[in-house]
Amino acid sequence: MSEFLQLLKTNRNYRYTWSGQVVSEIGDHFNNVAVFSLALANTRSGLVVTGIMLSRAIPAVMAGPVAGVVLDRLDRKRIMIASDLIRAIVAIGFILAIPRSDTSLLYFLSALLMFASPFFTSGRSAILPTIADKKELHTANSLTQTTQSMTLTIGAFLGGASVTQFGYRWAFTFNALSFLFSAACISRLRVKDGFRAERTTLAEDKVVRPWHEYTEGLRYMRSSPLILGLALVGVGWASGGGAAQILFSLFGELVFNRGPAGIGYLWAGAGLGLLAGGTFAHWLGERISFSSYKRTISICYIIHGGSYIVFSQMQNFQMALLFLAISRAAVAVSSVLNMSQLLRHVPNEFRGRVFATMETMQWSTMMLSLAGAGVASESWSPRTIGVVSGLLSSSTAFFWFWANWTGRLPEPAREGVAPEEIEVHGDPVV
Repeated sequence: MSEFLQLLKTNRNYRYTWSGQVVSEIGDHFNNVAVFSLALANTRSGLVVTGIMLSRAIPAVMAGPVAGVVLDRLDRKRIMIASDLIRAIVAIGFILAIPRSDTSLLYFLSALLMFASPFFTSGRSAILPTIADKKELHTANSLTQTTQSMTLTIGAFLGGASVTQFGYRWAFTFNALSFLFSAACISRLRVKDGFRAERTTLAEDKVVRPWHEYTEGLRYMRSSPLILGLALVGVGWASGGGAAQILFSLFGELVFNRGPAGIGYLWAGAGLGLLAGGTFAHWLGERISFSSYKRTISICYIIHGGSYIVFSQMQNFQMALLFLAISRAAVAVSSVLNMSQLLRHVPNEFRGRVFATMETMQWSTMMLSLAGAGVASESWSPRTIGVVSGLLSSSTAFFWFWANWTGRLPEPAREGVAPEEIEVHGDPVV
């Protein structure tokens, strides 16, 4: 904890980035709770929740490749500010959906909101090594991800309480204001060389070829077994993680019959688990070797999937919250450690495309998982879907274990080597 406080005290750029993250992510969870509660209150259908999830996932998938190229070509700071401003306008528009009996406007606004999101989220990941030096990078990554857990806990709890006490209008208004606050914070960032990536590997004839730039990023990922492996880990998690997003709403509203507050409690319980796991991962990441890191990832996903299965079968709400928290703690440990590896090894000129591509891969898989869970919710109980979700997420552990056991995950060169030393046209190793 002292390292977190020292980073916030001494690093002005990170302090502004972190402040904007806290407020905007709390606002995100106000929106999540309000949208899904409003949809379920009007329809009582898990399929409608699936439809809203898909309306968010599909635009995120479509935006990913565009965001990656834009972030690696233009000023990342300006792109992030533009994303915040656009999302603020869209967020306030959700107020128009409150008196409507149909959910079409929820679908439309959710799609717009998520199309703009990868330009900010991937940008924030891409600028982290720019605003934090190599000694600070692991701490900055740990604090960023731990903060995501903290804001999930606070945002979900307060979002559920505020919707219950004050209605949907307040939740949507706060979400819009949170984006404006984030934009103001990002506008205060200052670095000597700016936030535009150096494009030393691009010839002039390639500057106007965005598809070439995107596929070049894919070739870089294929050439690095670890980076490709980390991308596939995200896919494995998302195969069950998509269904889990629906289940939070179904368990809160329908299984435990606790309304918007129930959804908030479940998300808050997940957030507490993520917070604990992220804090532990920060401590662990500074003490384990690369080999131990790879073994830890397999263990984390076994614990994650197993605990989620137990959560889905619990009759007692408090015990369900406990096992949900354990599941998310395991996810947080793997997430912090994996992101630290990416930040250490991915060159600056590829960061936008790598992070956006990984986000696209996860959203694509989640989209299929969401669709499957939504259809299944019409015939199967949420508890049964929860078992399947946990089993699918655990599959990541076995893929990673096999790749590590067979020597397919060597440690690549650390970021900082000359770009011309990185071969991006080789054949895939994994």
